[in-house]
Amino acid sequence: MKSPLVMLHGWGLSPAVFGGLRPQLQGFSRIVAPWLPGHGPAEAAHGPELADWTDLLVPDLPDQAVVLGWSLGGMIALDLARRHPRKVARLILVGATPRFVAKDDWPHGLAPAVVEEFRAGFAADPAATLRRFIALQTLGDARRKAVALALSEGLAPVGQAEGCAPAEGLRLLAETDLRSIVADVGVPTRVLHGRHDALMSAEAAVWLADHLPDGRLSIFEQAGHAPFLSMPAQFAVLVDGFAHE
Repeated sequence: MKSPLVMLHGWGLSPAVFGGLRPQLQGFSRIVAPWLPGHGPAEAAHGPELADWTDLLVPDLPDQAVVLGWSLGGMIALDLARRHPRKVARLILVGATPRFVAKDDWPHGLAPAVVEEFRAGFAADPAATLRRFIALQTLGDARRKAVALALSEGLAPVGQAEGCAPAEGLRLLAETDLRSIVADVGVPTRVLHGRHDALMSAEAAVWLADHLPDGRLSIFEQAGHAPFLSMPAQFAVLVDGFAHE
């Protein structure tokens, strides 16, 4: 029986970012790519925690799906698999990390000062901050210009007000730490990561694959933060193969 596929986009982006990948995917009963809470037309989350974002999505997601989460969407996918296991048959984490910000016992994140600079920059000039965010996502990618264009076309409209969903999304990235739940994610999981990811390091992906009970890692050597944009055909082969094995 074919499974549905759920795809969760990243911070500041929209479901349109998966537009080039969709035609490459085969054998799913349907593909569901919701807006993250507060992005575009979607309702904002009702509380301040990552779980509040997850819970708002749950009613519209099919059961027993293959769930693909990218970046912030990967954090939501981890939380979904842990707290709503009926929704997730298999999990695919792309450019994901359990913790975005470095600390003494977590060297695999961005420096706290860099993250706070992003938050302050977004409050002052959202458009410029998003441009910088896109530039970081393409670092080290063999198809940097094409990936940057696809990311730019996939941006969600954003507001500048304090408390708007993108600002809240940055706060979640800064504050969320999912390391304690990773061992409780019981579904088969594939971790897909670009070697040159400048936002969420490949070392974080290695950590995830090592600590998930049923995790496997594939590294895209010529990619940055969005391997599904730089290598859609190869990426789709891995997704299809994992979903139907």
